[in-house]
Amino acid sequence: MSEDFRGEYYQKVDSKARVSIPAVFRRVLDAGDPPSTDFPRTRIVMVYGGKTRQFVECYTVRDADLLAARVRKLPLGSKERQIAERDLITRSLTIEIDENGRIVLPQKVRDKIAYEEGDETAFAGTLNRFQIWKRQTYDEVNGSLDDEDDDLLEGMDVLSLLGDIDPGV
Repeated sequence: MSEDFRGEYYQKVDSKARVSIPAVFRRVLDAGDPPSTDFPRTRIVMVYGGKTRQFVECYTVRDADLLAARVRKLPLGSKERQIAERDLITRSLTIEIDENGRIVLPQKVRDKIAYEEGDETAFAGTLNRFQIWKRQTYDEVNGSLDDEDDDLLEGMDVLSLLGDIDPGV
C-alpha cells in the first residue's frame, strides 16, 4: 500500500461543520498514527499558518513530527526559525477523526479557507500531506490550470521536470 496522499476529492460539509475525510486519505492517516491507549482514534495535524495560503495543509502525526524535527534544526532565534515555528507549529491544530471518518472543521480552519455554511471543500493530495480548500477557491486556482498555463516548453513532458532525481527507494 502506498502511504502517500493522492488525488482530489470534493466533500460536502454538514451544518455542524463536519466533513468526511476521503477513505483513501484515512488509510494513510491511520498508518501515520497507529492507535494507542492514549489516543485510540486517528489524529490529523492541520496547519493553517502562512498568510499567502488559501488552504490548510494536513499531515499524519508521523509526518507532522518529521516537519517539527526540520524546524528544530533551524538556528535558535533565527528569523527563519521564528517564521517556521509561527506558521508551521503555532498555527496548527491536532484533532481526532471520529468513528465515522469525519472531522469538525475548527473555526481557525474555516476562517483560513474562507468557508461559509453551505460551501463544499476540496481535498487535494500532495504526497506526504493533503490540502483542504474551499471548493470554489480550489476550482478558481487549480481548475483552470492546464498545459497552456505551465512553464514547460511546447511538447515537453512533465516527467522531464524530475530529471535524474533518485527517489532513494
